[in-house]
Amino acid sequence: MRAIVQDRYGPAEVLRPAEVDKPEPGAGGIVVRVRAAGVDPSVWHLMTGRPYLMRLMGFGLRAPKVRVRGWDAAGTVEAVGAGVTRFAPGDDVFGIGSDGTFAEYCRGPAEMFAAKPAGVDFDAAAAVPTSAITALRALRDAGGLRTGGHVLVLGAGGGVGTFAVQLAKAREAEVTGVCGTDKTELVRSLGADHVVDYTEEDVTAGAARYDLVLDTAGSRPLAALRRVLAPRGTIVLVGGEGGGTWLGDLPRSLGGSVRSLFSGRKVKAPYVRPTPGDVEEVRGLLESGTVEPVVGRRYALDEAAEAIRDWEKGHTRGKSVLVV
Repeated sequence: MRAIVQDRYGPAEVLRPAEVDKPEPGAGGIVVRVRAAGVDPSVWHLMTGRPYLMRLMGFGLRAPKVRVRGWDAAGTVEAVGAGVTRFAPGDDVFGIGSDGTFAEYCRGPAEMFAAKPAGVDFDAAAAVPTSAITALRALRDAGGLRTGGHVLVLGAGGGVGTFAVQLAKAREAEVTGVCGTDKTELVRSLGADHVVDYTEEDVTAGAARYDLVLDTAGSRPLAALRRVLAPRGTIVLVGGEGGGTWLGDLPRSLGGSVRSLFSGRKVKAPYVRPTPGDVEEVRGLLESGTVEPVVGRRYALDEAAEAIRDWEKGHTRGKSVLVV
């Protein structure tokens, strides 16, 4: 089968199309004929091997252990392994693959896939899993958002941000979304009560105070975010694309978490590891129309490197997908 592989860490040029062996499902697993694959920040981290700390965490010291990039996929079940009863060949599914999804076929545990809602196309479904789960867990689990409150979403026009705006509104929060000029109308259309163009206004210099600040952009000092935080509010950091080469955003998040031990204002930086329950939950959110994926641009499989370069430049609205 055709796939996008890399044999060393580096810039987008290390990604290349190649012929590789078609995967087998294995016990408890499925093989999916990929129709679309989502492009998210984790692809950049695994492509570059940065921060270097991740290499020590088991992703590969000198080169990636898994050659094929991508986590999110939507497509049709091709084969099922021993013990799998919830899916059969021909079923349309979406979810999280285990050995790379930038390919004509991917595999993964059956429990990490869910039935694709009939009213959601493959491209949209592929944009959902990791970004929607990250937004859900950041708001609900780390941020403690239940009903109401004032929520500030930094990076509201991106993959996680677009879901966060919709999820916060579903919990009846008053939402302020921060984004670039080209994304203000998009964020407003998602239901944000207030939209701030960061090129024209510094939201951290305003008088408003927020119960929850979700930072998906990773570029503002924590001191600035604390200025707009309510007395018992919470800052949730996700993404971590900023920071140094070795530790990334870890010093910022760890320092903030330690300092918050002595304050009513909390800083949390959750490591979101999706579970089967998460996948089923976002399927329900999709099916009910609570969230609608924002697909910014579609690329052919062989254009994976271009998709990553556009993401690096901040040109992505919502989530980009590779159409296979």
